[in-house]
Amino acid sequence: MLLVTNPAGLSHEMPTGHPERIARLETVFAALAEVEAERMEAPMATEGDIALCHPQAHIDALRDAMPATGMVQIDADTGASPGTWEAALRGVGGCLLAVDQVLSGAHKRAFVATRPPGHHAEKTRAMGFCLFGNIAIAARHALERHGLSRVAVVDFDVHHGNGTQDLLWDEARALFVSSHQMPLYPGSGAPGERGGSDNVLNIPLPPGSDGQAMRSRYEANVFPRLREWKPDLVLISAGFDAHARDPLANLLWEAEDFAWITRELVNIAGDVCGGRVVSTLEGGYDLQGLGAGVAAHVAELEDV
Repeated sequence: MLLVTNPAGLSHEMPTGHPERIARLETVFAALAEVEAERMEAPMATEGDIALCHPQAHIDALRDAMPATGMVQIDADTGASPGTWEAALRGVGGCLLAVDQVLSGAHKRAFVATRPPGHHAEKTRAMGFCLFGNIAIAARHALERHGLSRVAVVDFDVHHGNGTQDLLWDEARALFVSSHQMPLYPGSGAPGERGGSDNVLNIPLPPGSDGQAMRSRYEANVFPRLREWKPDLVLISAGFDAHARDPLANLLWEAEDFAWITRELVNIAGDVCGGRVVSTLEGGYDLQGLGAGVAAHVAELEDV
């Protein structure tokens, strides 16, 4: 497998006490230190890459908002520092590199260790710690530039991937699946939100539900839909804030639950698209839970 790392994410500073902090990426790098895999550093995405999903006026506005010194607030909970722009561009670039490598046949699976995350970024709005829709851009890259017919994005972050949903709502070639706690930020993700071409599947989970509750919903709803969709590539928004230790939510998953869901997605990919999977880091704000979740997830992505 391939590990794509984004060291520029260590220079993306947030205010003191913010949950989306540099220590998250340090924890992920430590969890991956002994993994036997090829490693590549995330390249800079171009603004043309970002324009696969976001209008140029939005890109211009975000670029112009980046500070030369200090920090600025992009929205109520999303900040930027002098290192943020490069980190965000490399986050997108890392996802595109991972897609290129997997679709070239160089690797079957890839994990992108990056921050800031991306799944809350809507077409014209940065929010929820996210600037650009990393995984949605990767999906569009696979469709437009590699000529795939269908892709699937599975988001198991504890928060609904409203940004990915917004960016892929009218993309009939992309199936977006999100499991998430409800009620919880950002408030979207109801089952009735089904996309412009019935290409969105939302699986809300009640606070206090555990990994077994998640497993039953995936077995009944998600896995059959994925097999029916038959994507040419499976993309994963891998958030680890459904872990029981996480301070921002109230689900009760453990590391083995992340291993299970990854294993099942890899098995489905093996059946429908030659095992091709690209995963990227989203949330996870308890460092112990994050490290354990990432280690379990990546162990199941390793080539066998």
